[in-house]
Amino acid sequence: MSGTDSSANGSSDDATWAIELTPEHPPDRVAGLAALAEEEGFDVAFASSHYFNRDPFVVLSRMADATNEIRLGPGVVNPYETHPVKLAAQVATIDEISDGRAVFGVGAGDRSSLSNLGVDRDRPLRRVLETFELARDLWAGETVTHEGAFTARDASLNLEPAGEIPVYVGAQGPHMLRMSAKRADGVLINAAHPRDLEWAVSQIEQGLAERPDEAGEFESLAFASVSVAGDETAAREAARPPVAFIVGGAADPVLERHGIDREAAGDVSAALERGDLNEAFGHVTPEMIDAFCIAGTTETVAERFEAALEHVDGIVVGSPLGPDLEDAIERASEALAEATGDAA
Repeated sequence: MSGTDSSANGSSDDATWAIELTPEHPPDRVAGLAALAEEEGFDVAFASSHYFNRDPFVVLSRMADATNEIRLGPGVVNPYETHPVKLAAQVATIDEISDGRAVFGVGAGDRSSLSNLGVDRDRPLRRVLETFELARDLWAGETVTHEGAFTARDASLNLEPAGEIPVYVGAQGPHMLRMSAKRADGVLINAAHPRDLEWAVSQIEQGLAERPDEAGEFESLAFASVSVAGDETAAREAARPPVAFIVGGAADPVLERHGIDREAAGDVSAALERGDLNEAFGHVTPEMIDAFCIAGTTETVAERFEAALEHVDGIVVGSPLGPDLEDAIERASEALAEATGDAA
């Protein structure tokens, strides 16, 4: 797989450095984190999208004001909570105010979160594909009528992006992985462990075999839960919440791939369904953390990054980052530099 040139902000030509910033914090705090990530050499900053957090596009506007070069986008939004035409307009707006730095991270969304809103996540693959293909047409200045997984009639935008906006599809299952490789500009693989990444790449290669030449280069990024700190124990403890949610949504084949007991995973899921988060986090085992998060000191994380990069073109340093966010961004940058041979 051929990756994009990621040298603009100081990272290796061979690996893209990206980061997920979660708007559970005020917009100005997240903007400051984006500015720090830019200083530390990251190429892309994604603002995650969950209905219970601050609006990612409002936060992205603050991130655009606070930065100069780093690319910015939602990572990832779903085309159920917001109509795809509206999503296209929102991403184009971020592109406009950032002088052409937008990326579009789009996926099917979390089924349980959508169910909280009474939303049925029907036909996820078709809806994601039709969403970004419609967005591309709208960004090209076309007036679009669409009847498919959703409806749009005589839709157009009153603005045009400054340039091409890359589309990254959040994916974990085989069909979404293959579709992204065939039609998108990149994929955000929801995995941290080399075993999962190796399996995902086998699916991606099937899609690339059907990718038309005119589609251009394709980039695969591991969207990995990461927790890095000076103290190994502190880093692993901070990993418990995201790992609990990953385990709660993990399919049986994924659990089997890592030898995780189904009953132990069921305890986590049951506590999450009851809304007892502390109990759920307490049920997270060391084996679950090893399977679903890159957690530890800078040196440990660098080794895990290096192993992941055997399979992908780059890494998205995802939530929770670490117990201290600013420190974690700096340490993640150091770890990526070690993993990619960029360390001074």
